[in-house]
Amino acid sequence: MAKQTRDVEFTEYVASRGAWLRQVAYLLCSDWHRADDLVQESITKLYVQWPRAGRVENVDGYARRVLVNTFLSEQRTGWWRRRGTVEVPVEQVAPAADLDVALDLREALAAIPPRQRAAVVLRYYCDLSVDQAAEALGCSSGTVKSQSARGVGALRRLLGVRPVASMGRSV
Repeated sequence: MAKQTRDVEFTEYVASRGAWLRQVAYLLCSDWHRADDLVQESITKLYVQWPRAGRVENVDGYARRVLVNTFLSEQRTGWWRRRGTVEVPVEQVAPAADLDVALDLREALAAIPPRQRAAVVLRYYCDLSVDQAAEALGCSSGTVKSQSARGVGALRRLLGVRPVASMGRSV
């Protein structure tokens, strides 16, 4: 593949999927500035591997895996804890009730451990199956199931939500 053709394909991909990658990154790290850094680092890695990534059947899955691996790698090194960030309010208008729920959920999501957060985001935001999430995280399906269950349980505790009772049982 000629370099110019590769660059055009890569640019088109990033232009079409950059906002989605940024949203996934935000859900992983709960900070828009850090999400931008994660996406930038991920698309840099993706560019280097674009000849291979461009040939895979699911480029979104490949890009998502690069993003999640970049996030988890940063969690292990702790460099992001040493960097100070200033919280700047995002200028978006949303209904007050929805905004309150979204903020509570984002705060709770930020409070759970990184592997649980990644499993929950991949399973319930990205709507991946257990096997797809396991592939993205580079772990077994059982690990995804346990991390997801623990993550959802932690979210329920943090948000004060009780599990839905099964049909036919009273609460």
